[in-house]
Amino acid sequence: MAISRRTVLKAAAAAAVISPGATLSMVERAVAATSPATLGRILRPGKPGPGGYLRLEPRAGEPHIVRTDLVGDSNSPGKRARQPLLAFAHMSDVHIVDHQSPMRLEWADRLEDPPEDADLTPGLFAAAYHPQEILTAHVAEAMVQAINSYRRGPATGTPLSFAIQTGDNSDNSQYNETRWNIDILDGKAIRPDSGSPVSYEGVMDSRRAFYDRHYWHPDGAPPGRHDDYPISRHGFPTVPGLLDAAREPFAASGLTMDWFTAFGNHDGLAQGNFPQTLQLSLLAQGALKITSLPTGISQAMLLEALRNGDLPGLLHDVLTNGEPWVRAVTPDRNRRFLSKRQIVDEHFRTGGTPVGHGYTRQNRDSGTAYYYFDRGPIRCIVLDSVNANGYSGGSIDAAQYAWFTELVGSTADKAIIVFSHHTSDTMNNPLIATGADLAPRVLGHEVVRFLLEHPNVIAWINGHTHANRIMAHSRADGTAGFWEINTAAHIDYPQQARLIEVTDNRNGTVSIFSTVIDHAAPAGFDGDLSSVTSLAALSREIALNDWQVDASDNAGGASDRNAELVVPTPPGLRGATTVQ
Repeated sequence: MAISRRTVLKAAAAAAVISPGATLSMVERAVAATSPATLGRILRPGKPGPGGYLRLEPRAGEPHIVRTDLVGDSNSPGKRARQPLLAFAHMSDVHIVDHQSPMRLEWADRLEDPPEDADLTPGLFAAAYHPQEILTAHVAEAMVQAINSYRRGPATGTPLSFAIQTGDNSDNSQYNETRWNIDILDGKAIRPDSGSPVSYEGVMDSRRAFYDRHYWHPDGAPPGRHDDYPISRHGFPTVPGLLDAAREPFAASGLTMDWFTAFGNHDGLAQGNFPQTLQLSLLAQGALKITSLPTGISQAMLLEALRNGDLPGLLHDVLTNGEPWVRAVTPDRNRRFLSKRQIVDEHFRTGGTPVGHGYTRQNRDSGTAYYYFDRGPIRCIVLDSVNANGYSGGSIDAAQYAWFTELVGSTADKAIIVFSHHTSDTMNNPLIATGADLAPRVLGHEVVRFLLEHPNVIAWINGHTHANRIMAHSRADGTAGFWEINTAAHIDYPQQARLIEVTDNRNGTVSIFSTVIDHAAPAGFDGDLSSVTSLAALSREIALNDWQVDASDNAGGASDRNAELVVPTPPGLRGATTVQ
């Protein structure tokens, strides 16, 4: 088995993540704070503290790097009068977590920790627990505040037309997680809490009976017990009162623009991997929660239960026979799983615009989650890349692919931007379950091949990997194709989104500006447990130190963040002047 992603973080993060340049002075910080997005200021880890714990510091910003992979250096846009066409914000993998849900599988996360075991499958349960997951709603709110503060694209000054989430908006396809996400974007008051209204009932409290050293316990160890591993091995802080503060209600700001959505594997599958069943939904709503790895349970047993469709049975056996690794919790019907049709319906119960947030009446009637919308000379096509048969990898069904190919083929007067949750290389799941649609599913490489046949396609924007990546796709003969723009997650470091701007360079090329943005939290946690943005700052810091995440890999290289991506002007944009 390869070395765990977390084991390389502490030794390499300071060198691998930090861009060259000294820490900013107070005057320089003030100047940087007034510059747009990460063009003016970036946050990078400082010197490791005890246990290798890292804190973030402001550094000089990163300019746009011009990438001419698809046109050649001779077609660099240079400094010309440009015609702005569109600007919007892209968010992905928000993962609003009900961190007290009985259907959380936090106890499986340690199967990814050292000591390494050649019999383990790396990555399968790496996202089962995040020490910062109690603060996902606060990060989402801080990102909304940041997007609202920009209003215009920093490269062209074009007003932001809309924001779009590309899936994994919830973490476990639960009703309460879905509603929290919608209500934060709509600007309603939310209480990111479930189960008992008076006490925390998850795995991170310091009750002696359920204390497990594998989890971070912000209140510290109970009397007579050793510090948990995050504190003792990785230098995590104690933050007394955090668990109560994380559950307090707050009034969300709400996006000041239209917002759209897409469907991700965590929106459609239990824990992003397992097909929904009535039994699992009942477990989520129930009164018992597994808090530690039960004796005798191995990754091999879990894999076998998945293959046989018997995960509900395995969990039921543990819950009924598994003391002392089971605790009683307050049942909560708001933890019920939602089907795809029900999640689509929830987006019509909104105070934001447009009603449905891209989903249409046809989506409600058919239980599908793919659609398109137009903004001026740009057609935005949103795919549903989730394979409901199981596993985190994506693909699309034959009916959706037929709709997609016809729509792209018939779009002659607009440029096309495709959106999906999965990237082209993570659309690698051909699984067809017994009794399901038996037509072969379409994988990412087939979608890429099709898109390269259509010069009106300029970009494919997605998430899923939790990393910043930008890839140029060219045709077999070396001629230009399209850009694939993959944006990092909110739940993992670096907790970033992107501003995307499209402009006609009036020289036979179009530029797509990508500008990475941080959420509106301060650079460091200042101890204020009453402030949403202060809590979001703590989340980002804890995420940086998550021992199973390679922070440098997620942040991407400089050319994966702030970049000007040049592509030949597609036929549908020639002569376009409309800005929406």
